[in-house]
Amino acid sequence: MIEKARTALNYLISAAMVGVGITHFVNTPFFVSIMPPWIPFHEWMVWLSGVAEIGIGIALAIPRTRKLGSWALIALLIAVFPANIHMAVNHIQPAGVTDPVPAWVAWGRLPLQFLFIGIAWWIGRDAT
Repeated sequence: MIEKARTALNYLISAAMVGVGITHFVNTPFFVSIMPPWIPFHEWMVWLSGVAEIGIGIALAIPRTRKLGSWALIALLIAVFPANIHMAVNHIQPAGVTDPVPAWVAWGRLPLQFLFIGIAWWIGRDAT
């Protein structure tokens, strides 16, 4: 039962990563708008992270590369955490969002990042 849940969650996250990665190219201004100003080359970094997310999603979907994909996802979640902090601390509103994002959503997202890291570890921990 637990293995089926882990497998299902793995494929859900895999698909989500590919989908969000594609979104980095389809809606680049959204992601550029939440980046901290100290990060250079905003558009390039958004595209690079989009490529990384697509690659991670594909790696998670392939049993042979699942462990690598889970570690790559953990690294990515840590790498994008400063943008999440920047968004919460400075109450940044993403470009193209019609209704303002409440501050509690941005702040509530921060501890969720640790949950996502734990899930990424769990789906890859017994992979070969």
